[in-house]
Amino acid sequence: MRVAAILVALGMVAGAAAVSESPERFEQDRFAIGFWVDPPMDEQADARYQEIAEANFTLALGGFGANTREKVVRQLELCEKYGLKALVTSHGMATDELPDGPACWGYMIRDEPNVADFPALRQRLDEIRAARPGKLGFINLYPNYANARQLGAPTYDEHVAQFMAVVGTDVLSMDHYPVMKPGGDGRASYCANLEVLRKHALEHGVPFWNFFNCMPFGPHADPTEAQLRWQIYTSIAYGAKGVLYFCYYTPLSREFPKGGAIIARDGRRTRHYLEAKRINAAIKNLGPTLMRLTSTAVYRLTPDDQPDEVLAGSGVRDLGRADHDPKHDFLAGAFRHEDGRRALLLNNYRHDFAAWPTVVFDRAPDEVREVCKQSGREIPVLDDSPDMEGLQLSFDAGEGRLFLLPAP
Repeated sequence: MRVAAILVALGMVAGAAAVSESPERFEQDRFAIGFWVDPPMDEQADARYQEIAEANFTLALGGFGANTREKVVRQLELCEKYGLKALVTSHGMATDELPDGPACWGYMIRDEPNVADFPALRQRLDEIRAARPGKLGFINLYPNYANARQLGAPTYDEHVAQFMAVVGTDVLSMDHYPVMKPGGDGRASYCANLEVLRKHALEHGVPFWNFFNCMPFGPHADPTEAQLRWQIYTSIAYGAKGVLYFCYYTPLSREFPKGGAIIARDGRRTRHYLEAKRINAAIKNLGPTLMRLTSTAVYRLTPDDQPDEVLAGSGVRDLGRADHDPKHDFLAGAFRHEDGRRALLLNNYRHDFAAWPTVVFDRAPDEVREVCKQSGREIPVLDDSPDMEGLQLSFDAGEGRLFLLPAP
């Protein structure tokens, strides 16, 4: 028995040593607000990165403008100067040559891989983890409308499951661009895609991010500011810890003849710049609280549903409305705060007009707090229509509002 006990003890020591020797893993310390297609790394680069920071982005993804080692080094310097984090390209660089620095969150490895690519990606990821402990090896996945040949799996859920089992990144990410125009509404598929990432991210204990659309291309109309808000707040309702615009700088490609990204190819700001700046300012202020939340459930309230039935357990007992107002169309993301409280992100699912529900929380209004988008502080919930009966809360088209409630 004593020999067996010694062997067990030795096994435990060996196991502990193996764990202690494993590379430090990436840990996200702030909400990610980023983009695809970084601007040119030219003589105007300093002004360009100041412009990015002024639009309230928190993360720059490289690979287009900063596409060589020398340019990546400059990109990291500018990100550090303007308080941004960066995921820089690793293309064509040996692992021990990858640039590093205080602004470096990690390295772009691959976009939209097939299942057949997964073993090689895991090898590359392990090399980066060993050479650059604590850095993220970033791989972005296909959306759920990719076909089986692209995915290398019979279903999208299986594709993501295999990716996490084989590759196991520290952030799960995908791109999905919903059609939002008369005669075409792809929002349900967008939500279904978010739900798959939510499920696997929770299962593996990692955050998830997603790219969304902010420019016209193919069958996609140019999104309005409300449609940008809808895509972002819907992602957050499902628990996203990062939202990534497609695209920031307008790429030179036959696929994008209209242009229309946040910055035009000649360097001009499109209307999306000020839209993004406004939206990002609010998300940046919500960010510290969002990073302390874990998703527990998502509730979809359609105009045909009874609010008190669908929202049971969400923190909201009912959503009332005036007879002349449209029926409610909402998404509700429920969360557990790390301090034990509950949180609720209510999102106006309509991106074409505002909503004014009479909200009945499961606690008295004076026990509920809202996270202020102007300051990030917790503030009392204020009645937007005090002359009406009940607690009236207004939601702009596509907007979300974040509330904190006492523990059950």
